[in-house]
Amino acid sequence: MPPKRKASRPAAEQSNDSPASKKGRSDLHQSHPNAKQTEDFGIVLRQFYPPEMSNERCQAYTNGELERPIETLQKACRETADKRRSIDVGSAVVHWFKSDLRLHDNRALYTAYQFAKEKQVPLIGLYIVSPEDWTAHLTSPARVDFTLRTLQRLQQDLGELDIPLYMETQEKRKEIPNRIVELCQQWGVKNVYANIEYEVDELRREAKLVKLCAGSDINFAPNHDTCVVTPGALASQQGKQYAVYTPWYRSWLAFLKENPDYLEVSEEPGPNPGNARQQLKELFDCKVPAAPKTHTLPDEDQKRFEGLYPASEHEALRRLENFLKEKGKKYEELRSMLPGEHTSMLSPYFACGALSARTAVATAKRINKGHIDRYDPGYMTWISELAWRDFYRHVLVNWPFICMNKCFKPEHTNIDWEYNEDQFQAWCDGKTGFPIVDAAMRQLRHCAWMHNRTRMVVSSFLTKDLMLDWRRGERYFMENLIDGDFASNHGGWGFGSSTGVDPQPYFRIFNPLRQSERFDPEGEYIRHWVPELRDVSSKAIHDPYARGASAIAQKNGYPKPIVDHAESRNRALERFKSALQKG
Repeated sequence: MPPKRKASRPAAEQSNDSPASKKGRSDLHQSHPNAKQTEDFGIVLRQFYPPEMSNERCQAYTNGELERPIETLQKACRETADKRRSIDVGSAVVHWFKSDLRLHDNRALYTAYQFAKEKQVPLIGLYIVSPEDWTAHLTSPARVDFTLRTLQRLQQDLGELDIPLYMETQEKRKEIPNRIVELCQQWGVKNVYANIEYEVDELRREAKLVKLCAGSDINFAPNHDTCVVTPGALASQQGKQYAVYTPWYRSWLAFLKENPDYLEVSEEPGPNPGNARQQLKELFDCKVPAAPKTHTLPDEDQKRFEGLYPASEHEALRRLENFLKEKGKKYEELRSMLPGEHTSMLSPYFACGALSARTAVATAKRINKGHIDRYDPGYMTWISELAWRDFYRHVLVNWPFICMNKCFKPEHTNIDWEYNEDQFQAWCDGKTGFPIVDAAMRQLRHCAWMHNRTRMVVSSFLTKDLMLDWRRGERYFMENLIDGDFASNHGGWGFGSSTGVDPQPYFRIFNPLRQSERFDPEGEYIRHWVPELRDVSSKAIHDPYARGASAIAQKNGYPKPIVDHAESRNRALERFKSALQKG
């Protein structure tokens, strides 16, 4: 077994910091003597990023001493405001689609359409495939496939409105801003609209694009749309961003009740103004780009995912209505039960933007007789689950270093993680000897999706029972989930590993046996995903080797538990205690 060591994984930290932050490079990043060895265990595997950011630099972000990427974008907008206001209409208007692949409730798209209609010029949709972005962000082939399938239907829907969707692949991610300017100049476009993405790279790219476009006599207008409540709109009585969900959620609810316009769903665009079919004829013949070789699914997986997750916002809206009407009332009661389908299965649609969180909350509010904080507990609970998506993005915007592979609290970088490759592979393969864990990991491999309850179970197991570095699990999820979303995935792993906001390391160690007995009482979920245990009784299936079913388990090749949970729990408590004492 390899020696224990601190992890060193590259950070999404670029060199274009504010002038006040230009310290010596030795102050900006920290290096570890075992960096090469940790790379061998899958921690340092991300491309395009420099070494791990130092704890001191993270603290500077927390203290407001360094300019956050959202502040860089806001400053770029302020500095170019006069110039952008003076820019003419141009021959057409562009909406740049990113993670907002829908017509319904897309605020930047509708704003672009209204402007085009007012000025009687055509609207153009733009989408740029960036293989380097997908590689850098660990995007799974399943999500890439789902995105491309969604684009195909989006192009069809736009075409029915005589709006072209131009798509191309840009091999070099750093060239995207220049390419957008080049396309605008080619089409005679003077106004570009887009919805903001809140990850570090994306915010800095938007800031660059605002200035680059303004310098080329183009108005680039970024809009807030992804979150129900805009990041930065909520603050504690001390004027600070919340780091704990419950008080943040109370503030979120109060804000929406005081500002009901935040739940107003945007209209879809109408027919394209101008003479787009003649003026932009060649843009209507554009083909959806193929997936890059690095992100191509096997044919068998592609067909399976097409059946499990039909693409398009139409499917998303249908699922939303059906879920709320058929299962919404029972959601609070059944949401954690693993057998059956008691959740909405909408996360892939949220991730690629085929459905907006605002539409989901507004629809639940309508069905719940116009309330978001009372009346039916099922709808209220589902709204509170949707709010987690906002919360994790608010955290990301305020503490951008979490986008750079860092713990929320610097002291958690002192945790003494293990790097046992055999145990990690057993976890990935669903062969740990813990049936609930193995069933969940096999579901992930087959469906590219996992129930939220088991996401918590398997993340706690990896980081507490096995003491393996949380970043390894976070990466594995992103590379395999069809709904991989950085903010939510990172937030979930911070929760499960007790390294994120509100960590609770002494309470949040899930007992796999108790979780299994409570949320899969008859073993139906386990039997479905772990066929080796299908002949085991309901009582024994949760722990076959300790409950008299070892003969069946051994005969069918099911492994014995690779660790003892009680011993592992004690080890985890000691490791966290030691790390926090080091401070």
